[in-house]
Amino acid sequence: MPEGDTVWSAAHRLHTALAGQVLTVSDLRVPRLATVDLTGREVLDVTPRGKHLLTRFEGGLTLHSHLRMDGSWRVFRSGERFRGGPDFEIRAILGTQARTAVGYRLPVLELLRTAEEERVVGHLGPDLLGPDWDPDAAVSNLLSDPGRALGESLLDQRNLAGIGNVYKCELAFLAKVSPWLPVGELGEGVPARLVATAHRLLDLNKARPDRTTTTGRRPGERLYVYGRRGRPCFRCGTPVSKADQGDGTSERPTYWCRGCQPGPTP
Repeated sequence: MPEGDTVWSAAHRLHTALAGQVLTVSDLRVPRLATVDLTGREVLDVTPRGKHLLTRFEGGLTLHSHLRMDGSWRVFRSGERFRGGPDFEIRAILGTQARTAVGYRLPVLELLRTAEEERVVGHLGPDLLGPDWDPDAAVSNLLSDPGRALGESLLDQRNLAGIGNVYKCELAFLAKVSPWLPVGELGEGVPARLVATAHRLLDLNKARPDRTTTTGRRPGERLYVYGRRGRPCFRCGTPVSKADQGDGTSERPTYWCRGCQPGPTP
């Protein structure tokens, strides 16, 4: 599932493949951009911002994409067969003489002026993997709505940018609190430790092929609770629980251990 570390990794691959090169292929397969042709433009850089990707071109243009639940960018050698899904799932192809980047299942793809990037990312809080990372601001943002559940607060990209559903569950487990606990009821020092752990985990995982929060455990045990419904908790043996969290507008399955994570439950 794409989260801040996945997006950082995708940006790194795209930047390495495209930056400093001139596009020889441009194919944007969304109705609004179907007539746009970026061939002949140099790719200046590819920058991650939370869970957003900004691909900048000469001439002051930026291609903004967001992976959401299952989007991806793949990079292939020139002439190599595309692998990442059926052709009808391709939303963007950006090619140079040596490399081709292909965007699959991108729910957000738009072209805007680079000077107007704040319109799509200006609402984001401190980026866990960005140069603007500010842990104090992230803690302050999280605590700005004391009655809000921890899980929802962590997912709110206005508080801090880069956490998705997997990290939400893992961070609550590591903090030993229920994802439904109001943030105002977190113990002294817990918010700061939670934010520091989030930064450490995303930084550790940004260059890994498989996300891991259980460093030091047996091979194959990569996550403490996410996706482990009914299986025994690594700490106490209690079967891991699962329930939906949020306002119902999107899928937010939440995993937690009733034995290790005291507090309210649905």
